[in-house]
Amino acid sequence: MTVDPLIPGGVVSLSGEAADRLLAAGSGDAALLYLALLRRGGQADLNTANRALKWSGERLAGAYDALVKAGLADKTPPAPSVPVLEGADEPPEYRAEDIAREMGDGESPFPGLVGEVQRRLGKILSTADLKTLYTVYDYLALPAEVICLLVSWCVEEQERKYGPGRKPRMPQIRKAAFAWRRLGLDTAEAVEAYLRRQSALHSREGAVLAMMGVAGRPAVDEERKYISAWVEMGFDDDVIRLAYERTLFKKQNMNWAYMNAILKKWHEKGLHTMGEVLSKDSKWRQAAAAGQPDAGRVNDDIQWMQEFLAREKAGEEGK
Repeated sequence: MTVDPLIPGGVVSLSGEAADRLLAAGSGDAALLYLALLRRGGQADLNTANRALKWSGERLAGAYDALVKAGLADKTPPAPSVPVLEGADEPPEYRAEDIAREMGDGESPFPGLVGEVQRRLGKILSTADLKTLYTVYDYLALPAEVICLLVSWCVEEQERKYGPGRKPRMPQIRKAAFAWRRLGLDTAEAVEAYLRRQSALHSREGAVLAMMGVAGRPAVDEERKYISAWVEMGFDDDVIRLAYERTLFKKQNMNWAYMNAILKKWHEKGLHTMGEVLSKDSKWRQAAAAGQPDAGRVNDDIQWMQEFLAREKAGEEGK
């Protein structure tokens, strides 16, 4: 597995013996992996090779095993086939020499990635910043196009929260990159689908905050967690407002945990629309009429429901 790095034009050299062994192995994946390793100068760096192949860990391991059986690779892979994520282990401590070597590789997409990240952040990356970016690129093995989407998303989130012109720092981008990797956001298609969902959630956040009388600011992280959960449960906006009204009636002020408990209870009962929730009210009326022990609580709920509906009717008539 050697290649002459001085061949003009950067030609990848494949010996006749290696070609014969690959043909005998009959594995297209093994042949592709072998070419990817040769393209990196014959260094058996599986993570780096897999950035070009974009395979699953299982497929990569199968191809490597085929190379081992063909006598074209060592029995023990020199690098993990799937990156170890933050929390389970620490990434390697990259040196300035590692960055310089990658920047000097005319075939590497890393130099172009550095330039694009600098453009999007509006600054020249420091050595520490470059090491952080290289961690995302090399250790997490995220494709350059995914990293560009990640940086743009981080910039948009920073500006959405703190105003135009505010840019994220590289440690923030690194944290988001690990989160994306855990979510399996390692292709442009997966990222674009995720960003569409996030955009829809942001719109719902604004609508939910508005019905609570909050305007002029985005949701804070704790509020986003609650609203995101309610959206995932499938609640209509009017049902969320109904829970908000009930929270104010019971607590006399906004209590996110209490409101969340109301919605979770409705979710457990399969009540996600106004019609479904109001149909439940008929059972409270039946309980009150039957004189059950909790009739006082039931009557409170009926009073709250009647007041809510009266406000809703007044609002509709005022439009």
